[in-house]
Amino acid sequence: MHSFGHRLNGLLTFSVTILAIMCAIASLSDNLNTPSPTAEIKIMNINWFQKQPQGNDEVSLTMNISADLQSLFTWNTKQLFIFVAAEYETPKNSLNQVSLWDAIIPAKEHAKFWIHTSNKYRFVDQGNNLRGKKFNLTLHWHVMPKTGKMFADKIVMAGYSFPEEYR
Repeated sequence: MHSFGHRLNGLLTFSVTILAIMCAIASLSDNLNTPSPTAEIKIMNINWFQKQPQGNDEVSLTMNISADLQSLFTWNTKQLFIFVAAEYETPKNSLNQVSLWDAIIPAKEHAKFWIHTSNKYRFVDQGNNLRGKKFNLTLHWHVMPKTGKMFADKIVMAGYSFPEEYR
């Protein structure tokens, strides 16, 4: 006969195995979702574009951000972390990324939005490389699931440029 301890061990092992299988199925089911998010960012105004006393360029932008990220939500999605980054090249670096704005979207109902905002974080370049420079604005997102691995992607919007002169 099996003792109480052996039976309890068997029951707990079986329960943990079933839970692990259910978590794996939940994680794999997210791979069947094919999201189709959309986003648009318009720069409404360049509030200032100046050279700091240390010689670095600094920019303040006002922008309209509209996005429909509802297709990223599944039954396994806990929340989305999103951020807008300015991306550009300089002689020193082939890719510079500066985070301008971010947010956490806790539910599908909040994933379709429009916001009018200035950059939340300072946009400073090391040096005076920004005058007349072309840049991209990129909306990045990280899907944080309830179980399984995190998924990240982005939408790149090209065709922006800085002014030729400081303001």
